[in-house]
Amino acid sequence: MCELRVNSTQSSRIALSDRGQCGLVTTDRHPDNDVPGEITPDGTEISGKQQDSRQYPSAPEAPTTPLSPPPPTTGDTHPYGQHAGGWGPTPGYTPPLSGQYSTGGYEPSGYHPGGHYPSPSTASIPAGVGAMRRPSMKPIIATALIAGLIGGAVALGGNALVEHTTATVPQLTAPPATTAADVRPGSVTYAAQTASKFTADIEVAGSQGTAVGSGIVLSPDGYVLTNNHVVSGVGNTSAIQVTTSDQKTYKASVVGTSPSYDLAVIKLQNAGGLTPASLGNSDGLQVGQQVVAVGSPESLSNTVTSGIISNLSRTVTAGDEQGSSVAVYNGLQTDTPINPGNSGGPLVNLSGQVIGVNSAVDTGQAAQGGVQAYGLGFAIPVNTARRVANELLTDGHATKPVLGVTGSLSQSATSDVEGAQITKVAGDGAAAAAGIKSGDVITKVGDQRVTSYADLMAQILTHEPGSTVPITVSRGGQERAVTVKLGSAMDNAQTTVPSNGNSNGNGGTGGLPFP
Repeated sequence: MCELRVNSTQSSRIALSDRGQCGLVTTDRHPDNDVPGEITPDGTEISGKQQDSRQYPSAPEAPTTPLSPPPPTTGDTHPYGQHAGGWGPTPGYTPPLSGQYSTGGYEPSGYHPGGHYPSPSTASIPAGVGAMRRPSMKPIIATALIAGLIGGAVALGGNALVEHTTATVPQLTAPPATTAADVRPGSVTYAAQTASKFTADIEVAGSQGTAVGSGIVLSPDGYVLTNNHVVSGVGNTSAIQVTTSDQKTYKASVVGTSPSYDLAVIKLQNAGGLTPASLGNSDGLQVGQQVVAVGSPESLSNTVTSGIISNLSRTVTAGDEQGSSVAVYNGLQTDTPINPGNSGGPLVNLSGQVIGVNSAVDTGQAAQGGVQAYGLGFAIPVNTARRVANELLTDGHATKPVLGVTGSLSQSATSDVEGAQITKVAGDGAAAAAGIKSGDVITKVGDQRVTSYADLMAQILTHEPGSTVPITVSRGGQERAVTVKLGSAMDNAQTTVPSNGNSNGNGGTGGLPFP
């Protein structure tokens, strides 16, 4: 009996056992196998054991070393695609006319004319064909690796290897166009489409380069709301160019600015028929509410991003170029991606109403080579923006509330009570009139906690000039509530807090690193 063994670790090699018992089987009979009573091919009846003068090929000895295919030769080729002398029917073997192996030679499992090889775990070879050569598996492995690298090109070549007949080429068809996205009010798609109509691209060309930002169309005749830092560099030699959603370009001029709120209004020249924005109400926002931002980050017009409201009242602080003071304002926090060029663009709810003006982004310590922060964007609440814009539209000027106290960031930690420590009170100011004294620590403005002097200034800016505000004051370890009627001042400069020293939160300069 001939036993065929396949080495599990060397799947391309075949070893034969019971050497001497596995001869090469052919359709020509060897004299040793003659059977008495049978008729030989020349018509002679065999009677017992006899010698035959016919010449038969002797069976080759079983190899003592594993078989491997010889190197390919040029010229003659086997009809099945193998080179002459390669893997295929053994010379001298005549294939049967019918049956399992009637294809012209032994065809092991998994083999297809053109180069596929049998699977080492499932192929079985009938007894008597142990001397057949089998090719190495390395080429198929190489093909698989190449297919993984260059995909379709090898897949096409592989089809040529497997199929010699003409393959049916698939025809790719497109289904009827459908509107898969929800475009009803309350969807991101609706909000994006609505906001894109009243969002404008702004370019300010100055002596030091070109500033790029976004804006919100306020009226059909071309009044546009944007950030102060987008147009703050405008001078006598500067030019503002605005592109609206209909791809029309206009020259523009500054109507007025409000540095403390980082807001400005510009007017397009000879504009008409523009789509104005619908302004919502930021007082009704909730944390987790979905919002959409539209703008021109990196000069990519009408770029839409979406996210949620992360916080309703966040103190936004930014150091000036000298690092001597910190500009502050109160803003909405969102994880909506806000990038350079988004400044001044709208943050809208899913009804397409503006609920904030995109203004700043916190990148963590990236500028100093530290950890990069993501998803920390800030927008000016629309209720604040509406009041300021109305004042700028009226006479080009805006006002801001004044408490009439002095403090600094460095002195917020000198007290055991967390809050904004007051170092000086203006004698004729709103705080003095309410009984606030130097050394007091303000811990709340309205129902908002105050943890630093920057928090105090930011919270004061959320109120209108002349409004009455409840303030909680700590003195000698005892807290008490006072009512303050805020004063008013023209907003000609950013509200800043010095890192050291004193400030009344009523002036100062500084450039904010807004997007």
